[in-house]
Amino acid sequence: MSKLALITGANKGIGLETARQLGRQGFHVLIGARDAKAGEAAASTLRQEGITADALVIDVTAPASITSAAAEVSKKHQSLDVLINNAGVLLDDTSKPPSGQSLDVWHRTFDANFFGTIAVTQDFLPLLRAAPAARIVNLSSILASLALHVDPKSPIYHSQRAAYNASKTALNAWTVSLAYELRDSPIKVNAAHPGHVQTDMGGASAPMGIVDGAKTGVALATLAADGPSGTFTHMGKTLPW
Repeated sequence: MSKLALITGANKGIGLETARQLGRQGFHVLIGARDAKAGEAAASTLRQEGITADALVIDVTAPASITSAAAEVSKKHQSLDVLINNAGVLLDDTSKPPSGQSLDVWHRTFDANFFGTIAVTQDFLPLLRAAPAARIVNLSSILASLALHVDPKSPIYHSQRAAYNASKTALNAWTVSLAYELRDSPIKVNAAHPGHVQTDMGGASAPMGIVDGAKTGVALATLAADGPSGTFTHMGKTLPW
C-alpha cells in the first residue's frame, strides 16, 4: 500500500510541485486547498500525469475547516505518513518600516503561517502517530534566521518584512519544540527553506525554479530512519537559527 502525504496550500506553486515529486515516488498525495475547485483542478492535473492524487478542502486559518479535513481523512485512511505544512502568506507592505505594519497584517500573517500550522499539526497528529514512521515538514524561510538578520554581511540583512519574518521565526521555534516532544518516537519534524523561488510570492525574477524549490521539502519528507529531526535546512545544508 502506498504512503499517504498531505500538503497544505498545494493547488499551486511549491506545494503543487512538492505533491508532484512525492507522487512520482509512489505517494498517494492529498492536495490541501482552501478552494474546492482549485484543489480538484490541481489533483486532476496530477492524476493525468499518472499520480494518485485527491483534493482536500482545508483552510489553515479556519479551525472548523481543519477539524473537518482531519475527520474526512480519518474516515478514508488509517494513518498519515507525511504532513507538509506549506500554506502561508506574505502580507507586509514593503513601503512601510517594521513599526508601520498594521496589526491586521501581523494577525493575518501569524494566523496563516504560525497558528494555522500548529492547528493542522494538532488535528492530524493522531493519524501521524498511527503511521510506522511519519514525517512532518514545516515550510519556513531563510528570512526566519535571527542570526542572519543581525549580520550586516548576510544576504538578508536588509530584507525586513517584519511580520512574515517573525512568523517564520516562530514556526522554527515550534518545529524545535515538536521535535523534542516526539524525540522518542519514529516521527521526524524539520523546517525547510525552499529557496527564493519563482512563485506568486517569490516573484518572476527569483533565482530558483519551482522544481528546485520543492526539493528540500521532499527530501525531508522522505528521510530515512537515521535522518535528523529538529533541523532547519536548505538543500541538505543546515541554516543558522
